[in-house]
Amino acid sequence: MPVQNKTSLTPIDQNIYSDFDKSHNISLIQGNTIEILKSIPNNFISLIITSPPYNLGKIYEKKVDFEDYLQKQEEVIKELIRVLNLNGNLCWEVGNYISNGEVFPLDVYFYHIFKKYDLQLRNRIIWHFGHGLHCKNRFSGRYETVLWFTKSDDYIFNLDAIRVPSKYPGKKAYKGPNKGKPSGNPLGKNPSDVWNLLKKEWESAFWEFPNVKSNHPEKTIHPCQFPIELAERCVLALTHSNDYILDPYCGVGSSLIAGIKHSRKVIGIDKEAKYIGLTKKRIQDFLQGNLKLRPLGKKIYKPTGKEKVAQIPEEWKDLT
Repeated sequence: MPVQNKTSLTPIDQNIYSDFDKSHNISLIQGNTIEILKSIPNNFISLIITSPPYNLGKIYEKKVDFEDYLQKQEEVIKELIRVLNLNGNLCWEVGNYISNGEVFPLDVYFYHIFKKYDLQLRNRIIWHFGHGLHCKNRFSGRYETVLWFTKSDDYIFNLDAIRVPSKYPGKKAYKGPNKGKPSGNPLGKNPSDVWNLLKKEWESAFWEFPNVKSNHPEKTIHPCQFPIELAERCVLALTHSNDYILDPYCGVGSSLIAGIKHSRKVIGIDKEAKYIGLTKKRIQDFLQGNLKLRPLGKKIYKPTGKEKVAQIPEEWKDLT
């Protein structure tokens, strides 16, 4: 059964170290992921959360044959499973690999790799967002997938930390020993495995968060940055205060900042010096209270229809 625990948050050492040591609370390491992982002990990490390269030929990756890409990722995954502790969690956030106009859903391919090493899938979370590239020969992609795996049946899951308001909080049990009493939980209901779909007004904005595009306050030079909020849900639900969180492809450090924000210890690895430098600055800015963030729970802006950009252009009116 999942382990439930309530812990108070405690301040952590704010030094940022460039190597791994058990005594470090913030490790930010540049280099080869597999080589650095070898320095981490077995069963040491409570949560691994990352978004690996998609083999799309971005500036930080060399596009290779798809099978070679999966093989290299499997080598990393084996090391990740080794360092993950027995009641730990692993969140693998991926989109699609596109080749010659054909879509290859990466979560499908990665699922079989993780199952090969006996990990158990607890949820396939769909993160839906509203903006992205507009396709011409297929529907435009507007979601990515988070595969949440555990190493055993005895895993951390802090449901109370991530509950959302119930639709009918006044609903009462109609039979049994609690007949006539409220049937729900006073803290709210268990969220669904679809994050950021269109919501009713009664639902909390806690699960509404956009992808990081040009007008997002967290936007950096990284082309595939995910929002801190995405990592926060996983941090709150799947770790306790002072647990270790690892991101083996940390990019510009969104998952690390999410961990530090909630008094977790973090280890980030990336091969790109410019991203390591930017992550270090973002962490320092966060610790000093200067980092621009999208607040957890902020509602997504919805146009009223009166904005100029929401109006049909005059030259289109005869065509609609």
